[in-house]
Amino acid sequence: MVTADAALADAVRTALREVADPAAAEPMRAYMKSEMPFLGVPKPVRTAALKPVFAAHRLDDGDSWRAAVLRLWDGAQFREERYAAVTLAQLEPYAAFATRPGTLDLYDHLVVTGAWWDHVDEVAIRSVGPVLRLHHDTVARAIRRWARDADRWRRRAAVICQIGAKARTDTALLAEAVEANAADKDFFLRKGIGWALREYAKTDPGWVRAFVAAHEAELSPLSRREALRNIDPPSIVTRG
Repeated sequence: MVTADAALADAVRTALREVADPAAAEPMRAYMKSEMPFLGVPKPVRTAALKPVFAAHRLDDGDSWRAAVLRLWDGAQFREERYAAVTLAQLEPYAAFATRPGTLDLYDHLVVTGAWWDHVDEVAIRSVGPVLRLHHDTVARAIRRWARDADRWRRRAAVICQIGAKARTDTALLAEAVEANAADKDFFLRKGIGWALREYAKTDPGWVRAFVAAHEAELSPLSRREALRNIDPPSIVTRG
């Protein structure tokens, strides 16, 4: 008997192959610097192809949903299959499953094994972030651990996971994640710090300006420049 998660995964893979453009596959792989090959299915085509598949293969419980996400992700031969796994993880019909605090280990798996910005950013902002806001105390403890983890992608996820939270941003947690990584020379961490601060500046520019001023010596020029891009005065970013 074919399980519901297996049937969904098979249908997704079939749908992706039916719309694949082999001529686009290598340029997409090169752009993303991906070791895993692409089928050549850009996002708009992928979205249109998978919408009826997801509608036709509804999953009835959290275990089946989780199993389908992992079956697509861990069994992926092409990067679009992993994109499909993340899409499934974030579909509105499964929000009750996706936002349980116990799903954090699933998202951690996607972050660590995805290990590149396209996967990590999507999971951190649109999966980890909502769980953090709904189950703050439990999840914030994990995010603090991530911020100091040896894995740079966990650390980037800790820094950027509150992007889009606006007034619900836990500024103490944001500050702690940034401070733990401010001196790191990794480009993706420095860029992520600047991005997270710049986004929060849309809600509270004064807080971001004061934070950058207080941490001017630790923050990289890239992080300072990105954080203050839309804030005046910009003079802080020119030092160091």
